[in-house]
Amino acid sequence: MAAAALTMADEAAVETRRRSLLAESDTLLDDVENLRLDDQVEAPPRLREAIRALQIRLGRRNPPMAPATLDAAHDLVFAVQQRLMAANPNHPRPNRHVGRPSGQPLVTVVREDRRWKVLTLPAPQNGADEADWMAMVDCTVERAWDRWCYAQQQAVRAAREHFKAHLAVAVARAAWTNYWELLQDAERIKERLRPQHVARMSSTRRY
Repeated sequence: MAAAALTMADEAAVETRRRSLLAESDTLLDDVENLRLDDQVEAPPRLREAIRALQIRLGRRNPPMAPATLDAAHDLVFAVQQRLMAANPNHPRPNRHVGRPSGQPLVTVVREDRRWKVLTLPAPQNGADEADWMAMVDCTVERAWDRWCYAQQQAVRAAREHFKAHLAVAVARAAWTNYWELLQDAERIKERLRPQHVARMSSTRRY
């Protein structure tokens, strides 16, 4: 009993730390997007130091020099966040497909002077449980929703400040399209899997 309680306490501490690091990575991604909306290209020293501190907290004793550009900083922090999400005990680790981690963003051009990164759904892993795969799909859709909420907030702020509102609105539209398409794809996957699930349940009841 004591050993089990200790194990549960350890697991709770690990999960608390994971959530703290995930929140920290979200804050860094927000900082990157704010700088991008201000037409910045280079990562300022404070951001680079914060990224380095996050890597150290993740266990890297001597992390490489933090990225100098905002694009590179976004990619690094996003990759860190995907690893933290994969460590969620309620979700399986994401499968790598076509040379890209699940949820890895793809660059799309919003306007001639602005890029946005859209998420992709994870592919099913051979032999993996369907419930585990769908949990990771739902996790990716939720992340796309969070990114749209952030882009929408930035669009509202830009409109109020009369500063590049057209650009912020274009980004919000791209984020919404990405979320909606992922949501529709996820629903189609669930519809396709539902008859198979019902058939398996019926077969199980016979025995």
